[in-house]
Amino acid sequence: MSRIIIDTPRLWLRDWRDDDVDRFAAMNADPAVMAHFPAPLTREETEAVVGRIRAHLAGHGFGLWAVEIPGVTRFAGFIGLSHVRFEAPFAPAIEIGWRLAVPFWGAGYATEGARAALAYAFDVLGLDEVVSFTIPANLRSQRVMQRIGMQRDPAGDFDHPLLPDGHRIRRHVLYRARRPGRASML
Repeated sequence: MSRIIIDTPRLWLRDWRDDDVDRFAAMNADPAVMAHFPAPLTREETEAVVGRIRAHLAGHGFGLWAVEIPGVTRFAGFIGLSHVRFEAPFAPAIEIGWRLAVPFWGAGYATEGARAALAYAFDVLGLDEVVSFTIPANLRSQRVMQRIGMQRDPAGDFDHPLLPDGHRIRRHVLYRARRPGRASML
């Protein structure tokens, strides 16, 4: 049994187990799941991602937690918080993100889990701000950002520095959430 970090009415955000990797690899090979990323991932690339996720969790005490939906599935994807790993005008920063398998889209799981992760960022970690970003075409994720109270920062939109000039997903939109009671910088 893995440690549950956040328990919502329908979800457990928990530590990763070794048996999550197979399901995560299948997710990352799905073109629908990876439509707003550079490309689907191989098994080896997925294992490297899991290694980075686990290292972040071990090193920082928070990260991209595995999502379990009790009574439905032992692994639906991930939701959580991570340090932005590249240079950008808004960095250093903590990003909130999510990736769920297609069967779990449209049921409100991303919003429920992200709302709980954002509360964890402010209430447990004491952060003043959390960011999120995606490509302009990823309206599903932008709607989750909006539902959890994030605000678009058009002045912060950026070209992702880890992608080459002209790449189809280089341009990103930036959203921000401030700790309740903190003045907005937008």
